[in-house]
Amino acid sequence: MGSAISYHWGENELLIDLGNRIEPRIKVLFWAELIVTAAIATIFLLQSFPISENWLNAIAGLCAAVIYLFASYRFLSRMFTKEKLLLKPHYLQIINRSPFSFKVMEYDWEHIGPLHYVGEKRKTDHPLKGKVFDYFGFDTHEKLIHNLHHEGNLYFNYGGFSVRFGKGVYSWNAEEVVNMMLLYKGDKIVLGPEWDAIMHSHEISFGN
Repeated sequence: MGSAISYHWGENELLIDLGNRIEPRIKVLFWAELIVTAAIATIFLLQSFPISENWLNAIAGLCAAVIYLFASYRFLSRMFTKEKLLLKPHYLQIINRSPFSFKVMEYDWEHIGPLHYVGEKRKTDHPLKGKVFDYFGFDTHEKLIHNLHHEGNLYFNYGGFSVRFGKGVYSWNAEEVVNMMLLYKGDKIVLGPEWDAIMHSHEISFGN
């Protein structure tokens, strides 16, 4: 799922490139949204011809252009977003890049709390889950929406606030990421108690 995670060692730094880890079914949802929105814009555009006939046609043409631009911006910014972690001697940077934005958040190691893995939080099943009458797949749709708005599988507390990152990084990758972080800055990274169970389960899996 998603692109491979890569590690780049530099002079006294470690760059962890998490890449784009959007689930395939989420990408399908983004494509569907783009197609529907573009179809609406096309209707406005067709209604605007001839544009020079009156001011209502001109407004319809302008609305079509705005919808096209909005749909393209929303699609590209979500489909091609990438996440990186830059570990330096005194701080950790979480970098999020898309075709239209570049955001860097910096956190001092001295004030970073224990690192936790939350994975996908359990949600209450839809009442129709597993029922013969669940023709429309309500439970599947709820899970899709849940994954769409998921903020990240890793987090730590910083200055009284929770910092979430690692969207789409699940336990089998998260363990590798954390081991590399420990290799670079093990003296400052404290792991939450859940990591013992995660690492133990993977040891058993590999052993079999």
